Amino acid sequence: MTNDQLVAFLSRYRDMNFLKSHGRDNARFIRKQGLDRLFLECDAHMWRLGDRRIPEGIAVDGGSDWFLLNRKFVEYVTFSTDDLVTKMKQFYSYTLLPAESFFHTVLENSPHCDTMVDNNLRITNWNRKLGCKCQYKHIVDWCGCSPNDFKPQDFHRFQQTARPTFFARKFEAVVNQEIIGQLDYYLYGNYPAGTPGLRSYWENVYDEPDGIHSLSDVTLTLYHSFSRLGLRRAELLLHDAGENSCRYYPMGHPASVHLYFLADRFQGFLIKHHATNLAVSKLETLETWVMPKKVFKIASPPSDFGRLQFSEVGTDWDAKERLFRNFGGLLGPMDEPVGMQKWGKGPNVTVTVVWVDPVNIIAATYDILIESTAEFTHYKPPLNLPLRPGVWTVKILHHWVPVAETKFLVAPLTFSNRQPIKLGNVFLPAQSHPQQWPLPTVWCTVLLEVSQCF
Repeated sequence: MTNDQLVAFLSRYRDMNFLKSHGRDNARFIRKQGLDRLFLECDAHMWRLGDRRIPEGIAVDGGSDWFLLNRKFVEYVTFSTDDLVTKMKQFYSYTLLPAESFFHTVLENSPHCDTMVDNNLRITNWNRKLGCKCQYKHIVDWCGCSPNDFKPQDFHRFQQTARPTFFARKFEAVVNQEIIGQLDYYLYGNYPAGTPGLRSYWENVYDEPDGIHSLSDVTLTLYHSFSRLGLRRAELLLHDAGENSCRYYPMGHPASVHLYFLADRFQGFLIKHHATNLAVSKLETLETWVMPKKVFKIASPPSDFGRLQFSEVGTDWDAKERLFRNFGGLLGPMDEPVGMQKWGKGPNVTVTVVWVDPVNIIAATYDILIESTAEFTHYKPPLNLPLRPGVWTVKILHHWVPVAETKFLVAPLTFSNRQPIKLGNVFLPAQSHPQQWPLPTVWCTVLLEVSQCF
């Protein structure tokens, strides 16, 4: 519903508190939330220290941590010194997910209990069968899960809800922008004819005020490489046009980096950077547009095996949304790539996956059982780090007959701890062998050669 409708609704029910309860067996909820366990956050990790007892004489409740609370209850929770609020604050200070239970429990046991409405006015897109297998183990000693993004096929849920609904989650334009446009049209009508950019989305991932410490050595290396390639292309274009007055020298780090999506597909990077025009001794600001090239080829001649639809390699695989969060696939020697395959329906089958490094040495091989209902498979092979810089190939075989292959780039680093690598100060990651690493003077050449993959 619209903002005006929300204001009217909350004005009408300003004395009520809107929270969503879990709606299931209370003992099961306590176990699932870990309320009977003692947690402590330290060193950016939530540690599970042991068991504890639930306070007696308290009706423990909980559910969604999205709620709408009125002023009276908020002031009560904030300023009251009665035993309920004081003891609950202490209890929930050592709780894994306090916001999913604290307000519910305090409200239901307080003088404000008759103001609770079991509805938080929102729809959440849960799909626990998809990508909900003990997430966040690296940051917490507990299994977690989070909702999925809404997509166009979910739109009917907004129209069919019988209860008042003003909010929904999750939405991500980098995953699907079409559903956001559908909601805009549903609430406010169509856009004027000729409105530009309705299917486009830009996202800033770096800006100068962020500082280069917000970037990894891999992204910093490749953003610089993209900038140099842009300057070379500019010089060539001007030279072909008969203008010989432009020779550029890069100055400093990139000024900004944006990701661009069109029709829910990642299109490339826009790099803004500074350079000196040596011909006229003038500092200029330029933009370089870099489009990634995904190399996926079906075997020739084609195999009789037809279930494989696509294969890709990257990092930061999101099993819930079935995409790589590392848009553009920027990989360095110390990254651990994941191989993903998309399948069509068919009989159970086993395929062999072979990872081949840039000098044609097999680095890993394994079999995958593809069940008849499988849509995606993903696997992180046990590759030895550092990875050899250059263009890698992942081959997929069925009965040792080639089905398809995909290629990806591992870029050599020109930065270590955000500092340029210079001759005489060669950076060799732990457990690496010098013969595996070209000297820094060669790295720039390698970068320019393999960057044709982008």
